[in-house]
Amino acid sequence: MKKQLVLRRLDVSSIEMVKAFFADVFTNEPWNDDWSDGEQLHNYILDLTGQSHSLTLGLFEGEEIVGLSMGYITHWFRGTEYVIDEFCISRTRQHQGLGTKFMQEIERYIKSIGLKAIFLQTDRDVPAYEFYKKNGFTELVGHVSFAKTLKD
Repeated sequence: MKKQLVLRRLDVSSIEMVKAFFADVFTNEPWNDDWSDGEQLHNYILDLTGQSHSLTLGLFEGEEIVGLSMGYITHWFRGTEYVIDEFCISRTRQHQGLGTKFMQEIERYIKSIGLKAIFLQTDRDVPAYEFYKKNGFTELVGHVSFAKTLKD
């Protein structure tokens, strides 16, 4: 018998579990991110979970985390939004509809606390792009992201 899926709000007290889950997902295909610097990983997760406006949500099956969303709440002229910086599903549970279920639970939760929208960014050439489109997100026309690497 499958255990019930439950959404839980997480905070910095869950940092070790969050770091392990995040690293397991993103150091493997298709991302292959290098999170071998444990201090950098710790500080990144702390940045996402430990601020006064952080909103970290976990999807649990029993006591096992199977989904993670990390971001923050921001007040915008159109209403208060949830900005998602990281969203992932356990590598062993992907392509089973769990991501869609998790996103539905996130939407239900943020509506219940008065938020009006979700904002996120992703690359066009990753599977997440199609996932977000399938789940009702629209690409912002005219929106541009910029980055600059500083040279020594």
